[in-house]
Amino acid sequence: MPISSPNSAARIHLLRPLFPATTRTNLRFFPSILRRNLLPNFSINPSLRFSSTQTVSSATAQDCSVEFESMDLEKYSRELEVAVKAVHMACLLCRRVQENLIFKSNVHVQSKDDDSPVTVADWSVQATVSWVLSEAFGIENVSIVAEEDVETLSKTNSVGLLNAVTKTVNESLAEAPSFGIRPPVTPLSTSEVLGAISRCNSTGGPTGRFWVLDPVDGTLGFVRGDQYAVALALIEDGEPVLGVLGCPNYPMNKEWLSYQNGYKRILSRLTSVSSASWDKGCVMYARKGSGGAWMQPLLQKEKKFVWPNSARQIKVSTIDNPALATFCEPVEKANSSHSFTAGLAHSVGLRNQPLRLYSMVKYAAIARGDAEIFMKFARAGYKEKIWDHAAGVVIIQEAGGVVTDAGGHPLCFSRGMYLEGLDRGIIASSGATLHEKIIRAVDASWNSSSL
Repeated sequence: MPISSPNSAARIHLLRPLFPATTRTNLRFFPSILRRNLLPNFSINPSLRFSSTQTVSSATAQDCSVEFESMDLEKYSRELEVAVKAVHMACLLCRRVQENLIFKSNVHVQSKDDDSPVTVADWSVQATVSWVLSEAFGIENVSIVAEEDVETLSKTNSVGLLNAVTKTVNESLAEAPSFGIRPPVTPLSTSEVLGAISRCNSTGGPTGRFWVLDPVDGTLGFVRGDQYAVALALIEDGEPVLGVLGCPNYPMNKEWLSYQNGYKRILSRLTSVSSASWDKGCVMYARKGSGGAWMQPLLQKEKKFVWPNSARQIKVSTIDNPALATFCEPVEKANSSHSFTAGLAHSVGLRNQPLRLYSMVKYAAIARGDAEIFMKFARAGYKEKIWDHAAGVVIIQEAGGVVTDAGGHPLCFSRGMYLEGLDRGIIASSGATLHEKIIRAVDASWNSSSL
């Protein structure tokens, strides 16, 4: 971890004269960028505790008042550690299920009401994460908003599916000692697995603390052997305060992204998973206000999980020239408009081919500098869910990037399970310059779109 400063940016108050009057972006969401500009040597070790208040001013920010309020830097440290371990376990679970799905074709694949696929992995991850969080903090203290329910698993004709989920959960929990977690005394029964899944029944809201889980974000990518993510975030009083993003098929080394996923799958089977040249899969995490985001490789067989020494810090790209920037967009066309984002990319001057990725892996790509811009503009009637964005937002912001809606407003996680009040779409970028250009392009192009 980096050398620490005795202060952390809990709140930043900005005065309008510092920025052009035409800027529409909500500048309250630029804390990481401002920390780098105002305090270039400022970094935080989340394991240390300090309490102080300081106002910083400099020749480059005479009109900017930055207030550092008292903040316990150990706050959420236990939650972050448990969350990272839970996501690591979930990623290993998903990897096994996906291998069976691709190479053995013996994995149950169901369909949700919206026709998106759901597999054994979705329910198994939800049960595993629910169990780990409940054991760590007590069932009575854990509230979870999650995507899956137990309705399908509880049907009389789903006995085989439920047994497969229960078996998968117990296989995952048997690995708990590798993460410093005490496993169940006896394997969980089917009723206990159903109970763990059904406890994820929170509906969120503006007050209190709750976890947000997407057990397999990008299930379509998962069943195709492509990119997907396990996403877990903690929200307190409507604000995401920590995020963990597991990306089992997203290689630690950027060079592997140049290969098609099918070719990568073949190579992954031929290459030892311990090979440094492959280094498949990673987990990213961040805590709000810490000034840093981190990435670890997935735990390999017969290894013990190390916290937090195996992590390295990640930062967004420094590219601010649109001609050199790469943008991400969803693979699926069902709930987003590729034509509109393509038009925006052209108007802003983006020349590189888009990086199309399933799931919140797009957030991971921005956070570690593999791409500079992520844009999503949903088709009419589609409502964005909080579990599809919460973890990624925290990680990008702490890596130095910006995430807002298309009007420059922060995403609102305090109105239940959906991002209510969203202005047109979602934009994530590596810096304020690119972000503002995208927002201006949206303003100029929106009235002529069919969205």
